[in-house]
Amino acid sequence: MRIGIDDTDSPAGMCTTYLGAVLARRLAAAGFRVTETFLVRLNPNVIYKTRGNAAICIGCEGDPDTAFSLACGLVDELADLACDATNPGVVVTGHPLPAWFYRKAVQDFCGIDEAIDLLEESGARYRGYKNCRGLIGAAAAAACDFDDGTSELLAYRKPGLWGTPRRIDRQSLFIAEEETWPHTWDSVDRENDVVVCVPHTPDPVLFGIRGESPAWVTTARGYVRSEEPSIEQVFLTNQGTDAHLIPGRIGELREGRSYLVGGTVMSVPVTGHGGHVSFGIGDRGETVRCMAYEPTRGFRDIVRLLLPGDEVTAAGSYKGGSINLEKIQVRIVAPVLRIRPPCCGVCGKRMTSAGTGKGYKCRKCGSRSGEPERIVIERDLSCGWYEVPPSARRHLAKPLIRGPPSVVRRPERSYNPSDIL
Repeated sequence: MRIGIDDTDSPAGMCTTYLGAVLARRLAAAGFRVTETFLVRLNPNVIYKTRGNAAICIGCEGDPDTAFSLACGLVDELADLACDATNPGVVVTGHPLPAWFYRKAVQDFCGIDEAIDLLEESGARYRGYKNCRGLIGAAAAAACDFDDGTSELLAYRKPGLWGTPRRIDRQSLFIAEEETWPHTWDSVDRENDVVVCVPHTPDPVLFGIRGESPAWVTTARGYVRSEEPSIEQVFLTNQGTDAHLIPGRIGELREGRSYLVGGTVMSVPVTGHGGHVSFGIGDRGETVRCMAYEPTRGFRDIVRLLLPGDEVTAAGSYKGGSINLEKIQVRIVAPVLRIRPPCCGVCGKRMTSAGTGKGYKCRKCGSRSGEPERIVIERDLSCGWYEVPPSARRHLAKPLIRGPPSVVRRPERSYNPSDIL
């Protein structure tokens, strides 16, 4: 069976992945055989999310009624139900739910009624708390079907330490990255000297190591020196896969979705208030603004090198009329020509204009020429993919060390726009 849970945390604390790690242990203690633990990242643009918009799914073998009772009991025990924005959902199903719902929850928006209809049709056991919004993520997690997958090892703090400063040897995190990169990534941002894998919120997470397999994240974890964790869990996840990206066309983009969009640079990038850099790209007579925000740091220096005529592919979420860049591909670097009067072929002096449409004339010897001198200016920009630094990277964004972006399948099933939250 699969157990899906979502929306048990709040900005003040708790973490749905922690609840999943605890549940996996309680299921094992009750005689269940736990076969899989999934950390499922959903659409990062959902306004109701807390932090990374993660749901969890546990695959196990045993009695479904007992599993449902254990899961609901743990939500009652650990979820931050006092928070108005926390609305948990629990789903237990004897088979994976339709994968289209998972993809829609990652790439688009789902409605509560839509999730309940799916659960009813599938014969799943489910419980929604308060306004039942967590049933969307819980159903999506139980439906997860990764086209690509990575691993994350999460270490959790002892409950008595939640909300206190975390004690971690900073240098050990840099050593872990150095020893295991590129098989693990985003533990630290070496270029900007920033630790990435340690949260600053009062939740149970001590640190998280992301990588290509359970073996590699476990190897990296061995280098980390910290306070003693209470428990640790390795999850299979869709993080670092670009599962949220869908192909898009300028003029047809929808708010809150994340796209790969091709176009031609239409304007010189401008640095605005706060250090944010913006420029326009166009295609088939339509234009859209692209944004590289201040937290992307050195990535903005690449963006500033773009010039009108460059052909690019922009990857990022479409919000407020802009594509918020996660990465960008420069496909064609437009040539830049400098045009100036030619040198005189007789005396070698630089000619001057003889008037509009009259070519050029040498003031020293009187020689004439109709053609200017054209010089190709070498650009500091090369074709290729460029990405934001680890400290600004979204959970779902695929690091370039894993390869360039690849668009995954869209949801296979149509839906009624009125169902969208």
